[in-house]
Amino acid sequence: MGVIVVTGIPGVGKTTVMKQAAEGIDIKFVTFGSVMIDIAKEMELVKNRDEMRKLTLEQQKDLQIRSAEKVASMGDVILDTHCTIKTPKGYMPGLPEWVLKKLKPTAIVVVEADPDEIFNRRAKDATRNRDPDSEEEIAEHQQINRAAAMSYATLTGATVKIVFNHDDAVDAAVKQAEPVVK
Repeated sequence: MGVIVVTGIPGVGKTTVMKQAAEGIDIKFVTFGSVMIDIAKEMELVKNRDEMRKLTLEQQKDLQIRSAEKVASMGDVILDTHCTIKTPKGYMPGLPEWVLKKLKPTAIVVVEADPDEIFNRRAKDATRNRDPDSEEEIAEHQQINRAAAMSYATLTGATVKIVFNHDDAVDAAVKQAEPVVK
């Protein structure tokens, strides 16, 4: 099985879908950002996640490589990460080439929902402080993710599976994701 990458824009429910799809399977569920912060703390580069943004590009690239190596060494893993990251300067790849070379994913799962569903989920989630994207911006981000996922697949030979997580239909989303993890 190896590394299965699960992506989706904030508020789509990727973690919920993939954790349920992997129930009963001997596979680790890992968040890439958590691995990065743990390594950065071990190296005494940061004390908390917010300091990560202040690292030099060289330090961030080194952390990404070390994190990818660590994840790849874990065996069968579902890796929760972002396909792309929306920044004020544009979209940034969440899985640059140097990360993909280390991870060697066998599959990339892109979890999506209708833009209005994601917009409403974000509005109801008081636990997060997300950017107030319009439905059009949410749709654009999902299209960028699809393009990035196919580019990543071209570089790695991984398959790409689009899973739809509509409101009140998480079981249907889980059924779509199960063939990738089982």
